[in-house]
Amino acid sequence: MRAIGRQLKIRQLLDAQEFVDLDTLCRELDASESSVRRDLISLECDGVLKRVYGGAMATQAQDHQLDFAWQSTRMAEEKRRIATLAAGLIEDDQTIILDGGSTVAAVARLLTGRSLHVITNSLPLAETFSESRNIEVTITGGYLYPRIRATLGPLCEQMLGGVTADLLILGIGGITPEGFSNTNTLVVGPERKMIEVSRKVIVVADHSKFGRRAVLHLAPLDIADIVVSNSELDERHREMLRAHNVELLLA
Repeated sequence: MRAIGRQLKIRQLLDAQEFVDLDTLCRELDASESSVRRDLISLECDGVLKRVYGGAMATQAQDHQLDFAWQSTRMAEEKRRIATLAAGLIEDDQTIILDGGSTVAAVARLLTGRSLHVITNSLPLAETFSESRNIEVTITGGYLYPRIRATLGPLCEQMLGGVTADLLILGIGGITPEGFSNTNTLVVGPERKMIEVSRKVIVVADHSKFGRRAVLHLAPLDIADIVVSNSELDERHREMLRAHNVELLLA
């Protein structure tokens, strides 16, 4: 494939998922690492992408899937109900990991008066607890992704690998019989590590996330102990979770 063809393919990949790692690019383009690096340098000079550790990131996103501010306004009433139910499942003095999603942020706002140790990679969530005297907050390191205001990448995953949590509150991009999925390679890596180090996993997701498959597979359905959704969830999706022995709570 000539350079112009490779660069067009790179643009298409970034339109779909915003971040693509170098190994994936080499595989998809059937090209050497040196050739791909030259393509990335050229596209960066054109303002199409930004080279980051391990790959490339689109500079102009084509959708809202990873925009924290936009996602926070979407399905706001459903998220409020889900958050209220999920917050009631958290016990005082637990160590909990909070993912950086907007539904998880709604849960966080209901925990400010509790006694907890919170671990998060999300700056908005950490700021939520800035005046909470009884909540200890640990923020992971890593690459700061401004659009979602979360730390991601290998350093984030390394730090998460050194902790243990009683509970993980996890937001996701899609739920199908194949499992949970999300929209970005950088996001999926830390989330997999969060699942690995948590004794219990609670997924919070409004009904619009069901039946859709986001770009990247995250984990099979049975990694979740509980899924909290809203009462508008279709019966076929309820049955899907029951078939995988996942407890479903509806707000």
